[in-house]
Amino acid sequence: MRAGILGTGSHLPKKKLTNHDLEKMVETSDEWITTRSGIKERRIVSGETWSFLATEASKKALEMAKVEPGELDLIIGATFTADYRLPAGACLVQENLKAYKAAAFDISAACTGFIYGLVIAEKFIKDTPTTKALVIGAEVLSSVTNWKDRSTCVLFGDGAGAAVIGKVKKERGIIASCIKSDPQVWDLLCVLGGGSAYPPRNNEIPDEEYYVKMKGHEVFKYAVRHMVEVARTVIEMANISVNKIDWLIPHQANIRIINMVAQKLGIPIEKVYINLQKYGNTSAATVPIALDEAVREGAIKPGHLILLDAFGGGFTYGAVLIRW
Repeated sequence: MRAGILGTGSHLPKKKLTNHDLEKMVETSDEWITTRSGIKERRIVSGETWSFLATEASKKALEMAKVEPGELDLIIGATFTADYRLPAGACLVQENLKAYKAAAFDISAACTGFIYGLVIAEKFIKDTPTTKALVIGAEVLSSVTNWKDRSTCVLFGDGAGAAVIGKVKKERGIIASCIKSDPQVWDLLCVLGGGSAYPPRNNEIPDEEYYVKMKGHEVFKYAVRHMVEVARTVIEMANISVNKIDWLIPHQANIRIINMVAQKLGIPIEKVYINLQKYGNTSAATVPIALDEAVREGAIKPGHLILLDAFGGGFTYGAVLIRW
């Protein structure tokens, strides 16, 4: 028995913010953004909440999985931009779905959150095979974006992805997984404001502390190193050759990171699913959104071997190898 993905779903805000729009907001250009990140546009909420995006993605995943909300035993929300500090965003989704049988909670692992959630759900299912879990990766990064900082505001977008996890036949499902963290350089990517050390409504705290702060060059180096490391770990755990992988679905942070990771792993770029140009970096939502699009487009077919690989603030990183 293995745990596997029964259905996927995603939901994006309607509002598009293009590179040309950003040219009117900060000193930048479409050419500068595209060359350095690969991003052409991103989606930004316009009245939608985190819980709305997450709920809509979840409904689509449940529909594909042919699972009713009342059958769910577990709801995991991966995010650091939920509607409120309390209650958990997963609890709001639970209420929206009327999935009252489930236990619901959030995890904070930044861009690796969805992969962390998959690994947690897998452990629950191995313990109790009848468990059906909903794992959500969703962010409203526009709420923590400094729109005056041209080095970061061009990168981020909002969106949600979800997957229903349950028992599958032995030849399918999660073959190997690994999650890790490296806190030694946590301050390279962080949001300090809003926590107990930098509480809200403290006039002594500069506004900038409530936004994402990132040292891009250093983050790039660690992202590539750790994503390659953890991908190789799960490949070795599964005892397979890298050329057997049909699709690499990486965290969609930066096209240069994606290209470098694929190159170091020896995976041809045509086997890498990329939608970064449309949505930007949506943190915990990038992997499930890309996975859902690949499934619905028919790119992912039964029997395909899928490698999910991500890296995020903390630093967190993780990979999951799945037989579809």
